[in-house]
Amino acid sequence: MMKKLYKKNKLVYGVGVNDADYVTGGRNPDGKRWVCPFYRAWSSMLQRAYCPKFHARRPTYIGVSVCEEWHSFMAFRAWMQAQDWEGKHLDKDILCPGNKVYSPENCFFVAPHINALLNDHAATRGAYPIGVSWSKCVKKYQAKLAINGKEKHLGCFTDPYEAHLAWRKAKYDYVRAHAKQQTNPRLSQALHQHAELILSGEHSSIKSQEPNIAGVRYA
Repeated sequence: MMKKLYKKNKLVYGVGVNDADYVTGGRNPDGKRWVCPFYRAWSSMLQRAYCPKFHARRPTYIGVSVCEEWHSFMAFRAWMQAQDWEGKHLDKDILCPGNKVYSPENCFFVAPHINALLNDHAATRGAYPIGVSWSKCVKKYQAKLAINGKEKHLGCFTDPYEAHLAWRKAKYDYVRAHAKQQTNPRLSQALHQHAELILSGEHSSIKSQEPNIAGVRYA
């Protein structure tokens, strides 16, 4: 008999209501832990919005919220069941750049490479503009862009801003190429919009590449 793991009478991250009509998690007789993938996705989403400890590690999530409808686990589960979600990332701001509210209107499940495409790695890229680094060998600023997991050299420049502009143009072309490959018109249109924001310098990504055990990621 499976031991019940999650209590329904306790709010999840202070707001969520586990109103499931079934056991959402527990341990098998052999001690192995099991969690419903819908519950894991829901609780992880709430964690990103309302957990102070998570915000200490990922401050870009400060100010993010979840719509009142999705405070109910079963409401979120019903929506997720209707989506193509397996192996994909739950994203809140691809369809609406800059959005900070998880809701049915704004959220979309996307393939991992699409989610990574718009991640600017702000926390790890250093003091220079995105796409720019200093080359000790040539004593110039070099621009690089990761394309299909491999770095492409875009040139060397005397000014870091010029290097960043080269990165912007290359990234614009790269995102537009992905947009043209999409069969979903909403996603294609959204990627075209992100490409224009990147070219203009107005794109600001708050994406996180932190996975969860269910195979769904969040941004």
